[in-house]
Amino acid sequence: MSTSILIIVFAPLLAAIVAGLGNRMLGNVVAKCLTTGALFLSAALSWPIFLSFLGGTATASVTPVFQWVQSGDLSFDWALRVDALTAVMLVVITTVSALVHLYSWGYMEEDPDQPRFFAYLSLFTFAMLMLVTADNLVQMFFGWEGVGLASYLLIGFWFRKPSANAAAIKAFVVNRVGDLGFMLGIFGVYLVFGTVSIPAILDAAPSMAGSTIGFMGMRLDTMTILCILLFIGAMGKSAQLGLHTWLPDAMEGPTPVSALIHAATMVTAGVFMVCRLSPLFETSQTALNFVIFIGAATCFFAATVGTTQWDIKRVIAYSTCSQLGYMFIAAGVGAYGAAMFHLFTHAAF
Repeated sequence: MSTSILIIVFAPLLAAIVAGLGNRMLGNVVAKCLTTGALFLSAALSWPIFLSFLGGTATASVTPVFQWVQSGDLSFDWALRVDALTAVMLVVITTVSALVHLYSWGYMEEDPDQPRFFAYLSLFTFAMLMLVTADNLVQMFFGWEGVGLASYLLIGFWFRKPSANAAAIKAFVVNRVGDLGFMLGIFGVYLVFGTVSIPAILDAAPSMAGSTIGFMGMRLDTMTILCILLFIGAMGKSAQLGLHTWLPDAMEGPTPVSALIHAATMVTAGVFMVCRLSPLFETSQTALNFVIFIGAATCFFAATVGTTQWDIKRVIAYSTCSQLGYMFIAAGVGAYGAAMFHLFTHAAF
């Protein structure tokens, strides 16, 4: 499995680099063949992993890539973690992305900048794969910011169009607001647990239940503060109420971008993160209640607004927003299997 997972994750990156650097020299067809082929290879390797977890024959594994940071007490490696949760996300990301690459052949046929577009698509897919295979919070944050950058590049792909530029900047800024909460959450987790390794944090989480921490001049429940800060990151990425404004405007990008980012992959990163860190969230009922409340409010609000829209792409954007709200409600009440199943089926339709 270790060789397969390395190919799955790094094939899109290599294709993106070659297509991006080669740009005009390679020509449209070579760039498209390279990036689309890499994605179909990743998808073909992802399905056996998913089916082996589905059949109960596979076990969780960690594939080390290289030592990343060693600074005083802070040390962590670049490692790719594959378990049942990751396996679900791998097939969703690689399959949808492969089909989006294929669809883009026809959709972008008249565009002069096809190599750049396909390079951005593959870069986005690599960042998303990095996020879901993360074994520590810093690596997850790297993927988290990577999809933010790629989404900015893709939404603003037609940069001569003022509305596309405005939408790209809006998506970037609103996501940075959420990412500030996510960063503070990661800092707080390291302060409390002394590590950024996800398995180590989840093992130690129950022992911190009920403890308090100084925050903004007050003594507050440690786990509640940490979980809410992390969830603010999820609110930005998954377009929940308050940080949802970027999603409808993001439809200014080419249609394949809307399909890849705003329907199937990037917006589900928040749901994945809450499910991945579920033992952390379960130490604080207040944080879970907050997740349920935001999810329910988004679910109702987005569906209501969607009924008044005339642009079909904006209707789909608000529909996605609403469905993500359902996923967060499921995660908030502890039905993580239901949340991931909904994520999988939503990506498909």
